[in-house]
Amino acid sequence: MHPPLTPLLKRPPANDWAMALLNGCSQVFLLRHPLCGLLCLLSIAWGAPQLLGGALLGGFVGWLTAARRHYPQPDINSGLYGYNGVLLGLLLSAKLAWSPLLPLLIIASAGLASLLLNRWLRHNRRHASLPAYTAPFVLFGWLLLALTDTLQLISNAADPGQLHGLAVLDWPLAVLRGLSQVLLVNDPISGLLIFTALWLANRRMALWALVGSALGLLLGSQLGHYGEAVQGLYGFNGALVAVALSQQQRRAWPVLAGIIASVLLQLGLFYLGLSAPLTAPFILACWLVQMASRLLRRRFKPA
Repeated sequence: MHPPLTPLLKRPPANDWAMALLNGCSQVFLLRHPLCGLLCLLSIAWGAPQLLGGALLGGFVGWLTAARRHYPQPDINSGLYGYNGVLLGLLLSAKLAWSPLLPLLIIASAGLASLLLNRWLRHNRRHASLPAYTAPFVLFGWLLLALTDTLQLISNAADPGQLHGLAVLDWPLAVLRGLSQVLLVNDPISGLLIFTALWLANRRMALWALVGSALGLLLGSQLGHYGEAVQGLYGFNGALVAVALSQQQRRAWPVLAGIIASVLLQLGLFYLGLSAPLTAPFILACWLVQMASRLLRRRFKPA
């Protein structure tokens, strides 16, 4: 039997949703850390302030959906139902020009992402299946981008990866851009804020994020995509892979293998005609490494 629904007019405690929203922003980097989430929001406000409203709306709707559906409170408080909404709000705000339909799309997609994530979490906990990561964001992001023409929405002329052009080709700044591109921002100062956020939460993870972005930059530029690489477009998936796998793997080689796989997968998706792979290379690379690790453990498990 379902618990009674909370009256719609009853206002939830501000500290509950605010903390969950901050945690949701930090969960983009697989962390539960309110200060990290706050610095992530500051990085958006600095590098792409026009995207901040969409991020906040998406994160709030993700939290509200989970609260109204009475999902487990620890999951809600930890921000698990916020990060996909944050990313969807960023994506739609970056890709689509303003119209009255834009906030409705953010609300609908963020709510659906929470519903999908809940089912995925339940299945994962029962059957030890592969984690969702940002799969709801990728699935609904692809769907909405594909429907852009059908819905007669005008795309923004400025792509998140081209907001500032290629005025600065310095490699250290390009590595920081790789961090900022996780939040669809192309700005090294924003990347520095994100690195600071990760450093405060987990120093090892912060260093691995730099390694992931740097290796993605190196591979992307060497494979003939220098312009995109120096904008961080080959670094953000590598950074996410490094953050995720460094929490699970004690050795360095699985993490490095995952970073390399993410770059190759991103290239493969481009060649298949997918112009916006989003964080799909990150998800697929992590799944490949995890499946390989499971197979190796089974094969070499003592009798």
